[in-house]
Amino acid sequence: MAIYKDHPLLKMDYPDVDAIRVGDVYYMVSTTMYFMPGCEILRSYDLVHWEHAAYVYERLDSTPGQRLEGEENIYGQGMWAASLRYHDGKFYVIFVANDTHKTYLYQSEQIEGPWAKSEIEGFYHDNSLLFDDDGRVYIVYGNRDVHLTELKPDLSGPKEGGLDRVLVVDETDSYLGYEGAHIYKLNGKYYVFFISIPRDTGRRTESCFVADRLDGEFVGGKVMDDDMGYFNSGVAQGGIVDTPDGKWYAILFQDSGAVGRIPVLMPIHWVEGQDLPVFGDDGVIPLEFAVPDGKSGYAYEPLVGSDDFKDPVPGKEARFTDSFGFKSRWQFSHEPDLALVEHDGAAGTVRITTDKISKNLVQARNTLTQRTTYPTCAAQITVDGSGLKEGDYAGLCLLESAYVFAGLTRRDGKLYLVMKNRKPADGMWGERHDTEPGDELAAVECKGDTAVLRAEVDFTRRKDTAQMYYVEDGEKKPIGPESKLVFKLDHFTGARFGLFVYSTKEVGGSAVFREFVYEV
Repeated sequence: MAIYKDHPLLKMDYPDVDAIRVGDVYYMVSTTMYFMPGCEILRSYDLVHWEHAAYVYERLDSTPGQRLEGEENIYGQGMWAASLRYHDGKFYVIFVANDTHKTYLYQSEQIEGPWAKSEIEGFYHDNSLLFDDDGRVYIVYGNRDVHLTELKPDLSGPKEGGLDRVLVVDETDSYLGYEGAHIYKLNGKYYVFFISIPRDTGRRTESCFVADRLDGEFVGGKVMDDDMGYFNSGVAQGGIVDTPDGKWYAILFQDSGAVGRIPVLMPIHWVEGQDLPVFGDDGVIPLEFAVPDGKSGYAYEPLVGSDDFKDPVPGKEARFTDSFGFKSRWQFSHEPDLALVEHDGAAGTVRITTDKISKNLVQARNTLTQRTTYPTCAAQITVDGSGLKEGDYAGLCLLESAYVFAGLTRRDGKLYLVMKNRKPADGMWGERHDTEPGDELAAVECKGDTAVLRAEVDFTRRKDTAQMYYVEDGEKKPIGPESKLVFKLDHFTGARFGLFVYSTKEVGGSAVFREFVYEV
């Protein structure tokens, strides 16, 4: 066994996790919301190091909102809180999309796909799937009143006359009632895990209830209430998974400010004569604990990183290029229009062309993104703006509702380097400003058609700031003031680096990106 002490796990935005083990391989699914391809599944051999395994879908339903048509969008919506299961040689993924209000079922015999898509009749919020030993299948879901519904054998909808009941009701005084259900059958008993946010503490808390039968009484309560000394931000909601030698772990997540919601790993165990599992050290996450040794010598592919956008070296296998031909670490904000994206692998360039008028950054189509990383990270990109039209913007951003960017714009026939941001709205939900332009806080006339743009981000202890730069003669020069980044529920995702271009006056302008550098 190895010793783990590098909290938190992954250090980037992977919320609503659900983990399983198949043989000696662990898989974990996470919410991806409006980013596409979507429903990312990660793989690990030791529960500590993770790499991309697959995207379940490229496009979901191609609605106007999912395609960012006009002023439509699905920020804060889309796919979330999937259930990942493996049963009788097949992988199952079930999730809802809060823009379409549908429940989606994807099935595959291989984690890499292809994944067969269908729908389940009904809407099952934060669901968890259970294949019981007798061949019956159930779905658990809901908020505050947590329901269990038996499904048809083909999972197409509720089974007529099947078991349909409320398992648990959260009758406590809480900001968030029980939700984020994860159900398991272990040693003949049924366990259901939930998150809640009691008013007396105001932080995320993990609870567990157990019963001998699905039609019996579920009893239980709080099993973990720890914020790891981080701003009263509790750790809760996620799955549990065992190792081949019978040890158990939980992977939950913690709200971590503008970087997003970060998974946290912890051991759990059962005590003889006690039904509920013990999380960590009597409900406190230990700073160090043993983890599986994993696969000796295995090299994991990083989840974020630099990209020269060039084709793989001849004779060298290209790993994980399933994001519309890009490396898997890239996702587009919303469904891309690939007719407007030209990836030249020989030249190492990406040209993005506009086809709509956008009032601000969040309306921009084909924004190519990567997650940011806790506690600090930086990104740099070279942008050729020679193809920009009057009123176009192109550059490097931190994408969230309170966004910031450094970019090139054409104004009165000249190219300028500019910095724009949008101030955070009041309240956690935030007031939507999807149609308002950001505030321009700096402008410098560009000396040529090309600029090197840079963003440095500091999430340390929720500092949550970004400073934008341009690089001239090898020297980085600040452009604009430091900007505050804020996680808001109107977008519901952590801030991401993004490569963007959008038009405010006429369509058809373009920008060329090359030499993306990611630093942690």
